[in-house]
Amino acid sequence: MYMTDGTLLFSLFKGNPELPTAVNITWSSINFKTILQWQPKPSGYFYTVEIHGQISDTKKKCILTTETECDVTDALRNVKETYTAHILSVTSSGIDNFEEPPFAASEKFTPYNQTVLGKPEIQNYTQKGSKLDVVFQDPLTPYTFPNGSFQSIRDIFQHDLEYKLYYWKDQSSGKKDVTTKSHKFEVSVDSTKNYCFYIQGIIPSRRENRNGQESTVLCTSVGRNILDEYGAEVFIIIAVIVIAVITLAIVLSVILCKRKKAKAAREKEPLNGV
Repeated sequence: MYMTDGTLLFSLFKGNPELPTAVNITWSSINFKTILQWQPKPSGYFYTVEIHGQISDTKKKCILTTETECDVTDALRNVKETYTAHILSVTSSGIDNFEEPPFAASEKFTPYNQTVLGKPEIQNYTQKGSKLDVVFQDPLTPYTFPNGSFQSIRDIFQHDLEYKLYYWKDQSSGKKDVTTKSHKFEVSVDSTKNYCFYIQGIIPSRRENRNGQESTVLCTSVGRNILDEYGAEVFIIIAVIVIAVITLAIVLSVILCKRKKAKAAREKEPLNGV
């Protein structure tokens, strides 16, 4: 999640100087869904958010709200433009008069450079022989095409976007990685071992926020057995049990053998009085 440092850049008071203005203004944006947050909770007044772009018209969002956050995604459709948010402090009628209400301004925010890449969704994976294949899907954004379908982050970033697969032998700490600009990874692995892996989106051209969120970690299960699952401890336990069973069988055999010999000896003895 992208967060500014929370500092208040400036605050202007006009028309109603006794109204407090917002502080700790932050931008939070994942896959271009962007939420503006601030403090404090208003008492006896309201907030209205204005989004100011470099070339676009000013847009008002969350008019006369008592909340301290606002979804401003719709106002940031030109994702390469840089925006500043003004948090206006107003009374119920103050927004309509000719005097500019007091407000606080956020830091600048450019969605293309600052939104965080969300988790890729792994659709399918297989390990056949010495090949591990992983197929995944791009995260979707809130923005849509004219036909109503949602744009993915790839639709927006295009060639600026790539993905990295991190993989390692199950129960090992040594990671390897490969990069792709497609929706699929194919890597060579040890056919006798299981592997775990995850995927992460990357924007190499960025100076900050280059790495996205990590996908769920998944593991293959080719040739997995109880020793793979639980390690040497199970082998030791099984060995002890086997030895105990063999020992018990030997002891029982000896006991039975002795009893048979004793019985045979008794049967050979002459009967008393005969």
